[in-house]
Amino acid sequence: MTVDVRVPEELSARVPAEQRGPGLDRDAVRLLVSRGTEVTHHDFPELPRLLRAGDLLVVNTSPTLAAAVDGRIGHARVVVHFSTRGDDGRWAVELREPDGRGTSRARTGTRTRTEVVLPGGGRLVLEEPLSPRGERLWWARAAGAAVPEVLREHGRPIRYSYTERDQPLSVYQTVFALPAPDGSGSAEMPSAARPFTARTVTELVSRGVQFAPVTLHTGVASAQAHEPPYPERFAVPAASARLIDAARAGGGRVIAVGTTAVRAVESAVGAVRAARGWTDLVVTPERGVRVVDGLLTGLHEPEASHLLMLEAVAGRPAVERAYDEALRGLYLWHEFGDVHLLLREEGPHAANRCGNSR
Repeated sequence: MTVDVRVPEELSARVPAEQRGPGLDRDAVRLLVSRGTEVTHHDFPELPRLLRAGDLLVVNTSPTLAAAVDGRIGHARVVVHFSTRGDDGRWAVELREPDGRGTSRARTGTRTRTEVVLPGGGRLVLEEPLSPRGERLWWARAAGAAVPEVLREHGRPIRYSYTERDQPLSVYQTVFALPAPDGSGSAEMPSAARPFTARTVTELVSRGVQFAPVTLHTGVASAQAHEPPYPERFAVPAASARLIDAARAGGGRVIAVGTTAVRAVESAVGAVRAARGWTDLVVTPERGVRVVDGLLTGLHEPEASHLLMLEAVAGRPAVERAYDEALRGLYLWHEFGDVHLLLREEGPHAANRCGNSR
């Protein structure tokens, strides 16, 4: 069971912060801070003053892909959401259909060997469902065109119905994004890092806060509540593993920027080590977190895997209190919305790190 959240439609962030008024930058969002059940309200540019020297921010360097591509099955128009690149060159994809409003809706009736004609003359053949849990995502093989080229030439960022209009890909890239040599990336933006600017990073570094880059290429999120994430490719470099272990040994806090960063480092636990591969880890309160002491994240709809991760980091009472405050304070939701910093309660009454094994 997770936190019961009912988000009014008017609290959906429809455009990026920098488009809401003249002179604004992407850091013009609000910052809700939870320390246990104590909640305070801030603006994002205050973040450097809320952290301390010795803290370490773990950031996801995955770039956002222009992952939505128009195609055809016979005479029917479809929208292909490219989710995840497999080790064998296939892509996990979701087939959707245009909804007439510039976005798309779920498509039913997809079958093995379905062929999708892509722009530029390529085609995509669906081979098998990604998981026995359902047929939302399929492994598909491209022919006649390389998928990274199709995305570069014909793709656009995945857009959801609560947003006002299409946006250029640059709007979906974070300041930490690095291109992947094989064209991999995230189908959806690692959005917790979106408010960071070069100015914020510089101020954090000047105050003694360090950064540890990791990579986790996130796939297409499910519109169905309570569907756990599918396996995703991740990498924790050796240098970042050393930074994480040094911060922990020195009494600094390890704060993940985004649930994707949590999933990456918690997949390389123990004395954190360099690791890469695929992770199907779902962080729950029962499993606990073994590396992170805090999490900077967006405000999530009542979708189990994300909110359960927040509970694992801060505890259910903290998450309930924070979301009550976010609703009362009219914070904005989704990838262009406001952000939430959850820190472990410190002091003699603080709970021990669940499942910690050093």
